[in-house]
Amino acid sequence: MKHHRLAIVRQKYRPDGGAERFVSRALSALSNQDLELNVITREWQGEKQDDWHIHICDPFKWGRISRERGFAQAARALWQQQQFDIVQSHERIPGCDIYRAGDGVHRRWLLQRTRILPGWRARMLMNDRYHRYVMNAEREMYQAPELKAVICNAAMIKQEIIEDFAVDAEKIHVIYNSIDSTRFTPGDSAHRSALRQKLDLPSNAVVFCFVGSGFERKGLASAIQAIAGTPAYLIVVGQDKAEKRYRALAATLGCEKQIRFLGMQKETLPYYQASDALLLPTLYDPFPNVILEAMACGLPVITSKSCGGAEFIAQGENGFVCDALDITALKASVTAIPLLEKNYNMGMAARKKVMDATPERLSSQLISLYKNFMD
Repeated sequence: MKHHRLAIVRQKYRPDGGAERFVSRALSALSNQDLELNVITREWQGEKQDDWHIHICDPFKWGRISRERGFAQAARALWQQQQFDIVQSHERIPGCDIYRAGDGVHRRWLLQRTRILPGWRARMLMNDRYHRYVMNAEREMYQAPELKAVICNAAMIKQEIIEDFAVDAEKIHVIYNSIDSTRFTPGDSAHRSALRQKLDLPSNAVVFCFVGSGFERKGLASAIQAIAGTPAYLIVVGQDKAEKRYRALAATLGCEKQIRFLGMQKETLPYYQASDALLLPTLYDPFPNVILEAMACGLPVITSKSCGGAEFIAQGENGFVCDALDITALKASVTAIPLLEKNYNMGMAARKKVMDATPERLSSQLISLYKNFMD
């Protein structure tokens, strides 16, 4: 029998989600430790492991606030009844021992979003009942006496938490996501040529990939505007109910023939290997896994100042960092990216940067953190 019981709380487990991949990798890494692994969730869509205990917690809901509040109350009641040794929540629920701030700071995201909205809509956004609920829950969680540690996946988020909630910096641990650099590798010339032919992409064109669903937050409009007027091509991997609007934007800018909308893909590796760089001018993102995946595949990255992944970018060496809405700077960065087969220096620098972000390192950092509470 294992001596300590760890519960990880995630409202909805989707295998393609960034937080869920962190949970999956963390649980896999911890499976050989002296820990009983538990997951509290409303819905589990992943593969069930023999040594993981899945607790389905699905109270009735009738709206967004009800969904969040109901799950928070039910999950907290469950972990109190079970008396777990450590509760690590990926949701904003007061009373947890460890919170992983994978979604960043909600107010910071809203402020970034107001930049692309008319004034009246921006005011409505900040006063929306649901968003006010989330911000209040977040503040209550950071102020709760039970909170012992916070896990961030970017230094940017650590600084935002300190500034917005006055949390002691010693409580906040930056633990970067991991990447399997033996699976995410650069493609060879023959494979790359075959992939481009399949996608009807010129073999001698500079091709960017954009990977992510939720096109507004991920910055697809800026990506399309950055491509327009250049000879570059763009692969869009992901889904959004407003996809027609982005297709219309490309048509208006005259670059629709340079863009391939591919929808959601279970396997993203081929699209990285067909590309020369990742273009992700996200409005706000703590540290998307796609940056690690692309860099491991030897792709330089163009991303935004409001993305935690910018910490891994050395300007002009393995990519570029711009304001998410600075189309002039984004366009200049697009034109500065070389065809990888002719100049692989930036790609090699990108891959080298992420080689230390291993699952073993993630496991070691988590185990070290948990041991502080188990001794």
